[in-house]
Amino acid sequence: MNVLVWLKRDLRLHDHPALTLAAGLGPFLPVFIVEPGLWSAPDASARQWDFVAESLADLREALAAFSVPLVVRHGDAVEVLARLCRQHRIKNIVSHEETGNLWTYARDRQVAAWARAGGIEWTELPQSGVVRRLASRNGWAAARDGFMAAPVLPPPALQCVAGVEPGPIPSSRALKLADDPCPHRQRGGRTRALDLLDSFLTRRGEPYQAAMSSPLTGERACSRLSPHLAWGTLSLREVVQATEARQVERPGGRWGGSLRSFQSRLAWCDHFIQKLEDQPAIEVRDLHPTAILRPRNSDATRLQAWSAGETGLPFLDACQRYLRATGWLNFRMRAMVTSVASYHLWLDWRASGGHLARMFTDYEPGIHWPQIQMQSGTTGINTPRIYNPVKQGLDQDPTGAFIRAWVPELAPVPDAFLHEPWKWPEARRVLGDRYPEPIVDVSTAAREAREAIWGARKAPGFADTAAGIVTRHASRADPRFVNDRSPRRRAPSAQLTLDL
Repeated sequence: MNVLVWLKRDLRLHDHPALTLAAGLGPFLPVFIVEPGLWSAPDASARQWDFVAESLADLREALAAFSVPLVVRHGDAVEVLARLCRQHRIKNIVSHEETGNLWTYARDRQVAAWARAGGIEWTELPQSGVVRRLASRNGWAAARDGFMAAPVLPPPALQCVAGVEPGPIPSSRALKLADDPCPHRQRGGRTRALDLLDSFLTRRGEPYQAAMSSPLTGERACSRLSPHLAWGTLSLREVVQATEARQVERPGGRWGGSLRSFQSRLAWCDHFIQKLEDQPAIEVRDLHPTAILRPRNSDATRLQAWSAGETGLPFLDACQRYLRATGWLNFRMRAMVTSVASYHLWLDWRASGGHLARMFTDYEPGIHWPQIQMQSGTTGINTPRIYNPVKQGLDQDPTGAFIRAWVPELAPVPDAFLHEPWKWPEARRVLGDRYPEPIVDVSTAAREAREAIWGARKAPGFADTAAGIVTRHASRADPRFVNDRSPRRRAPSAQLTLDL
């Protein structure tokens, strides 16, 4: 019996439940489908595809060691799967359970309908602690930890379907993706992922707990595994267990604290993805329907200034330009740029979140959209945090080194005025039109946003709706998820968004 393994965000051979199952059923065909609809979606970008293409090339090389081709096809998923099943007499398809965006959700429903109608058995297996059709969050954290404690699966014995043309891995230009220069983007592939994991656990990770908040130190101290986890060149279980082994070796000191902190963020991966699995509309609809009573705006000028790093707020602008050039940003700065967009600029989170989705090489819908909502005040169950971009700059870039590296227009500004150049008496004369004045008054905009957010929370019925959201989405009695358990409880800032 021939079996087709449909690869999506699981570009590896190790710890791959779907591949292991398929290999035990008979000769199999590993297939990756380049879907035009997915890659033309507003949350997709060339930097993401380039990472995927490199990961596919690495996987193709790994499969070649077993004399197995990686089959790459371009087109609609139903049409490609139907053609391959017909050509190679395949009645079984195996894949992992994907928690993607609404586009992939609709596509999977179409594939499921086609499979049922055609007598094709499609088996989907979990590859993490996310549970499909979860009845209740009661006991979820324990079940997730049980999945992570199960043995890591080795690559299975592979026997392929013979006589299949592998097909080319297209470039982003061949896919006609928009030009997306990202000169310092992370490279894809399991080989690079393993190198990162090793260097983080043996050298780079010791200062992680203290260094991850600043873009200056976070670039090296963070694991940088997030794009590899997003696209599945590593499994989350592999990283959890490798970190546990290192914790045994380094139980105390800075290493001990950093590794515990890292493990808590690995747990957050599944926790957030479970939210989108349970409620796919989180991508487009406020989680709490009355969280925002004053409508957010769609000011294209403000959105463009924020996206391009031309707001006149130096630290924010430096972060946005750094993100555009690297495809990555550390956790606190992700929270800050979202906070400024949603609170100070009062922009619709769907617009700002869409821009960030395209910029992040590590875009993972299940983590991205729940966190965008959390940082935008629309969940109704998290304490709103309105980050002051000037204070964040002073805290995380006290010498101004990061600003000077990414906002060179400010080179003439003295250090004393670098974080607030509009206060420099010579600003207009020296800078002229090279750098804009602030797009908003930070204090005034924050006060207005705070009044709007907390005013909505005082409305009748708000708390009852929030309690229902807690019941549906919050983990139970687990300190790792404390900020999701009560709309009145304030979480430590380090738990407000994922960082890897």
